Amino acid sequence: MGVGGISIWQLLIVLVIVLLLFGTKKLRNMGGDLGGAIKGFRSSIKEVKAGDSDSDSEDPETADQQAEATQDDLADVEATEDVKTEKV
Repeated sequence: MGVGGISIWQLLIVLVIVLLLFGTKKLRNMGGDLGGAIKGFRSSIKEVKAGDSDSDSEDPETADQQAEATQDDLADVEATEDVKTEKV
């Protein structure tokens, strides 16, 4: 018995069917795309971790000032269109 009750022969039959359906060229391209996606994911995780260590050293007052400025910007927004409601 193989992995999870599947024998090696069953795995080989599935592999042959997949090769017949997709072909080796398409499988090679899919493998390359998957590898590139994993590589991009890992590099983005490293960038996020590097960015987190930089943001820890940031002044907390600066973050509060940015939050207040954002709140002021939101307060300045006015409705441009009247909203009509219907009673049901």
